[in-house]
Amino acid sequence: MDNLHSTARVGGFNEEPDHARDSDLSLMLGKMMMRVLSPGGKRGLSIFIYHRVLQHKDPLFPGEVDSAEFDRDLRRIGAMFNVIPLIDAVRHSAAGTLPSRAACITFDDGYADNAEVALPVLQRRHLPATFFIATGFLNGGRMWNDSVIEMVRRAPDGALNFSVFGLGVHPVSSVAQRQATIMALIGQLKYLPMGERLTMVNRLVDAVGIALPKNLMMTTSQVLQLHLSGMGIGAHTVNHPILASIELDAARAEIAQGKQALEEMIGEPVRLFAYPNGKPDSDYRAEHVALVKELGFEGAVSTAWGACKGAPDVHQLPRFSPWDRTPMRFAVRMARNILKPATFA
Repeated sequence: MDNLHSTARVGGFNEEPDHARDSDLSLMLGKMMMRVLSPGGKRGLSIFIYHRVLQHKDPLFPGEVDSAEFDRDLRRIGAMFNVIPLIDAVRHSAAGTLPSRAACITFDDGYADNAEVALPVLQRRHLPATFFIATGFLNGGRMWNDSVIEMVRRAPDGALNFSVFGLGVHPVSSVAQRQATIMALIGQLKYLPMGERLTMVNRLVDAVGIALPKNLMMTTSQVLQLHLSGMGIGAHTVNHPILASIELDAARAEIAQGKQALEEMIGEPVRLFAYPNGKPDSDYRAEHVALVKELGFEGAVSTAWGACKGAPDVHQLPRFSPWDRTPMRFAVRMARNILKPATFA
């Protein structure tokens, strides 16, 4: 569920283009601000989190990042920060040798657009990123919430009557109604046990009687493409469960099997992990951090919202997303993330 548009943007479509409002002066001021607040050593690591980068705007989720906005983000990040691979940041953090203005870029879940849309932009900007991949959805799979989204997107105008499943009747005759229906259904389903939830989603899709896309998530060849392009590959379990909601042995299997599958794909050890959903003490607990260490991961990331202020716990690094429409607001948000204690996304 951490992919459910938690990095969506605010702002309307008729605003002045973002690039037009970026100036070298504002980017320089942002860089100076980061130099003061992020001096290096053990202090000031900023980690950005993305999920999807769309080629074009999605009417159902107009705040989702598109290619142009991602390019704008990377221009700002590259100007204000010293962007390094996450594995390097983990090792430097542990040794107390972080460079000034250290930052990392990460992606969660394993969407195909990461390879198709985001990768070319990263390459054009000469910036590294790490991609955390839930292996169970590769090669034609879908995360359960994406099945709900695509079912509602493709449903004919009218209403979805799911009363027989105890989920009510939901109108879908406008974009606004489809948006509301998506959020209502996901809200009703997300707290069900993983197996029960998947069964229910499949029943809903069968009841609507429409085919859903099989190209939302990466293929194994795209994972390898990212790796061969110099990007980092990290584990994100197999089926993206909330670790705190399943038995510890099941959590161990999810983490270990996801790691093993990725290592077989890329032919190298996978050293980094991202906790699904990622809220400390809620989505994962101390015993899951211990599992991650036991299974040989050098570092792991959460979704605690903030940046590293002092000597970090490299197995619970906080992250955040750049939402802002102007470079100075962007810089101010980055400063606030460094100055304030980490909170939940």
